[in-house]
Formats: sequence, structure tokens, C-alpha cells
Amino acid sequence: MISEMSSTKTLRELADENDVTIGASIEAASFRQYPDDPEVAQLLTREFNAVTTSRELKMGHLRPDRYTYDFEDADAIVNLGIDNDLLVRGHTLVWHQQTPGWFYPWEYTDDQLRELLRDHIHTVAGRYREKVDVWDVVNEGVADDGTMRETPWYDAMGEEYLDLAFQWANEVAPDADLFYNDYAIDDINEKSDAVYDLLERLLDRGVPIDGVGLQMHAFRAQEYVDPADVGENIRRFKDLGLDVHVTEMDVAYDRENVPEDHLEHQAQYYRDIMEACLENGCDTVVTWGVHDAGSWLRDYDQTITDDPLLFDEHFDPKPAYFEIKDLLENWE
Repeated sequence: MISEMSSTKTLRELADENDVTIGASIEAASFRQYPDDPEVAQLLTREFNAVTTSRELKMGHLRPDRYTYDFEDADAIVNLGIDNDLLVRGHTLVWHQQTPGWFYPWEYTDDQLRELLRDHIHTVAGRYREKVDVWDVVNEGVADDGTMRETPWYDAMGEEYLDLAFQWANEVAPDADLFYNDYAIDDINEKSDAVYDLLERLLDRGVPIDGVGLQMHAFRAQEYVDPADVGENIRRFKDLGLDVHVTEMDVAYDRENVPEDHLEHQAQYYRDIMEACLENGCDTVVTWGVHDAGSWLRDYDQTITDDPLLFDEHFDPKPAYFEIKDLLENWE
């Protein structure tokens, strides 16, 4: 295990030196509601060079009613990124979950759903034109068995909804990189094959898509995806002409089967994935949260360990932090 004295440089400094993006998601509430406790924002801006919105740009959080947008929380995160020279990632324009309580798809015609989605994308992506650098345009559009996921958008427009979502985003944010984002597509499997085929169809149709995001949630990391397989999968997406980012990484364990010295095990896995990324042309890794106390897994499933990130609940760096620093410090 790498010594905690391996480098005096911050993770951000080493990432910048290597032209690598190391980011984290953050919730606006963690630094807006508690202005006297700014440690989360300070930690983010000191150690990471990118920030992703957590729920603030999802339709359910953003739109209290059909005709009202509340951008206060989203603005806080975007402005935090801009003020601290961070790459800003917007998550997400189109998703079938976390929709508003007033949104009942069966109350709309197909044409009305198309118009609603167009107006949403134009309004949100247009507001952050030249502020948000990367958009997760469509999130989780493929089901676990590799079929197209049946969502209100797919039911109304078929697969064309993806074409339109990317086109509408490109109309108002032409300088942003536009990504398709999904889980369980880290290695080559039935679902990632389907995503590959989908992205190939989009590209053949001239859809303005720039990349694919691999979420990389490792809930039970003793069954983790082999980093070599991750590298192979990155290469085939790259061969389509797409950028590949790891967009939502965390590493947790089944509480009934936690490895001995699990923080060291976790650290090695983070390092192995980061190395697989760098070796195969993926220069961006984003963790889903800044520190353990802010991890979504604390509310998601009590059978899973709740310490999946690079910093613990006291804001102290963990072995995984030092492993990634060492990798970047010695990368050639």
C-alpha cells in the first residue's frame, strides 16, 4: 500500500499536470444550506478539477410545476464550477426516473410529449450555454436485457427520441460535449453490446453525439468488473469515434461479505480502473460524491457498505486517494 506521504501535491494538481479530469458530483444543499460549514465545497475545489450536478438538473428537482423552473440549486453548482475553474458536467437532460410529481405521461399526446421534451432541453441546456462543458443528454435508455427501455419518451417517439434529444441539445449548446450515459456497460456484455449498437446507429444517422459515460457503480466490489475488460470495452467505444468517461464511480461492499482490509482492496480497485482508463484513452473519472457522508448509498441500500469514495465522512483522504495520486505522480 502506498504511503500517505507519497506526494505533497493535491489530486487536482496531479490531474492537471497529466491532462486528466478527476471529478465528483455534489449536492447544492451540502454547501448552500450550511454556509458556516463550507468544507465540502472547499474539498471539491481543492482536490478535483471537475464537478457534476447530482439531482439539481434532473427534471423532478428542477420543475416544481409544468410552467416553472427553479434553477437556484443548479446555478449554485454551475457557478461553483465556473468560479473555481472546474469542468462542469450537467446531469441529466433526459431520464425516465426522478420526473416531477405533476408529470403523468398518459395525460399527454405523443406530440405534446415531444414538445414538452424539446422545450425542456432548449430551456435547460440553453440557460447554461457556454457554462456547462459536458451534458449527459440521455441517461439509461437501454434496459438490462439489451432492449430499448420503455419510457414515456420511447413510447411517444420510439428510438428517434434519442436523435431528437441530442439534436435539440446541440441547437442551444453547440460547444458542449454531448454524452449518452448508462450503468452496467463497463465491460463487454449483453447490455453494453446493445448500447454499442445503439450508438453506432445514432452515429450512422448523423446524430451529434460526442461520447459515452460508463457509470461504474461497484456496489459489491468483490464481484467487480475486471479492469482489463473495462479497458477492452473502452477501446471499442473509442473505435466508434466517441470519447469515453467514467461518470459515476463508487466502490462498496456487501456488508455480509466485506473483504479483510477492505479499504486497501477498494484503493487497489480504484487504481486499477484509473490505470485501465488511462491506458485505453479514457481521461475522465468522476466519483459519485465528494466524501463518504454525502454518498447516495447511505440511503440506497442498508446491506451495502457506506464508505465508497476517496474521502471519509470526516473529509480525510482514504487509501484510494493516495493510490490514485501515486498513479498520476508516476504516469508517463
